[in-house]
Amino acid sequence: MSKTLIVIPTYNEVKNIAELLPVLLELSAAPEVLVVDDSSPDGTGRKVEEFFDTGRVHLLTRPSKSGLGQAYVAGFRWALQQECYDPVIQMDADFSHNPARIPYLLEALRNHDFAIGSRYSNGVNVVNWPLSRLLLSYFANVYTKVITGLPVKDTTGGFKAFRRSTLALLDLESIKSDGYAFQIEVTYKLVKKGCSVVEVPIVFVDRHSGTSKMSKSIVWEAVWMVWRLRFPWLF
Repeated sequence: MSKTLIVIPTYNEVKNIAELLPVLLELSAAPEVLVVDDSSPDGTGRKVEEFFDTGRVHLLTRPSKSGLGQAYVAGFRWALQQECYDPVIQMDADFSHNPARIPYLLEALRNHDFAIGSRYSNGVNVVNWPLSRLLLSYFANVYTKVITGLPVKDTTGGFKAFRRSTLALLDLESIKSDGYAFQIEVTYKLVKKGCSVVEVPIVFVDRHSGTSKMSKSIVWEAVWMVWRLRFPWLF
């Protein structure tokens, strides 16, 4: 029998993960959770281990902080190596993605290959972000949509659900991007393979605690990634 798996990358998210895991384990979908931790010095991995006795929480520890995209790649590879997981969900550890929307993402997979929890499919639904960051995110998505032609409004969204067969279409070894660029790359490559995508409206709330991993390098990576995706022969 197939089981739902939620993949969560972490780095110094001990407070958030301690609160998030019990919420996820109470969901009616009865998911299992894989935390991909980059050897967080704050003890995130040790906190995850406290949930091992549930039989539904797993930990994949990487030796060092190596980026969000590669954390997801490692998590997806682990999920595909086990034959029991279908579908697979990705989400942040900091409560910016509301666990209550997971059933809606799963429902969307009845008719689509993957689903995106979208901040911009029904207006702008972002809470507690400074105006500068909101404008950066919104116009980055407009910029990406124009260049790539992707049929979605939230190209950088990190709250996604995939059918197992859809995830298996990705050449994980070829994905080298991180941050926003990773989200764009995955969506673009799946759409180009003919996968159907749907946006499920969400309200995005800034993190409960901890520090944002946003940086200028992440932004610039996304700026150039869209051109590499759309015109690969130029690079």
